[in-house]
Amino acid sequence: MTPTRHPIVLVHGTRTSSRIWDDQVRALTEDGHPAVAIDLPGHGSRAGERFTFEGGLAAIDAAVRSCATPPLLVGLSLGGYMSLAYAAEHQDRLAGVLLAGCSTEIRGKPLGAYRRASTRVVRALGRGGGTWHVVTDMLAAMHGYSPLRDLRRLGLPVWLVNGARDPLRFGARRYLGASPGARQWVVPGAGHDVNSHAPVTFNRILLHVLQDLTRRGLPGAPFRARRLG
Repeated sequence: MTPTRHPIVLVHGTRTSSRIWDDQVRALTEDGHPAVAIDLPGHGSRAGERFTFEGGLAAIDAAVRSCATPPLLVGLSLGGYMSLAYAAEHQDRLAGVLLAGCSTEIRGKPLGAYRRASTRVVRALGRGGGTWHVVTDMLAAMHGYSPLRDLRRLGLPVWLVNGARDPLRFGARRYLGASPGARQWVVPGAGHDVNSHAPVTFNRILLHVLQDLTRRGLPGAPFRARRLG
């Protein structure tokens, strides 16, 4: 019997682009899984656009609809929050969702301080002086968004992947409580950009998740990821 080859859609974080997934796209393609990495509005090939919540969801939807079968949706940081929001509204279009570097709620005093700092940088540089305007657009778009609310609604398989040194992983316990069937990997030595800091380990996790999906919903064996190579 030929194993199922699930398609994968990969969604990047703020102030990066689809290129951060080059290593993952290569590894997935070599294993026979169709993989597409998208650019969100305001990033990469779409840098001339402004980022909005609705625009981010539309970019994900276009990629998902391009897949022959429901894909695994993989998001990092901003891409993780957007992937979760999309999954909560379109569960029938996905096989599962993997959320990396986004295991905390976007709220409170740290968010306010980040918003004020990014606004000052944009005013100092001007819109042509860098990509910090994307940060202010992102913060405005994500204001009031609750990932825990969407996790509680989600019936899809969920996996969390976080770098051990990522400050955004410290809400993971609440995430797991909101989605009791979810699995988490914590990658030693990695920071926020876990797929770039530990690409071999991250690729191994992706392939493990795809094996879970091939087993048609049977729970995977959770493990603590170790850095390889």
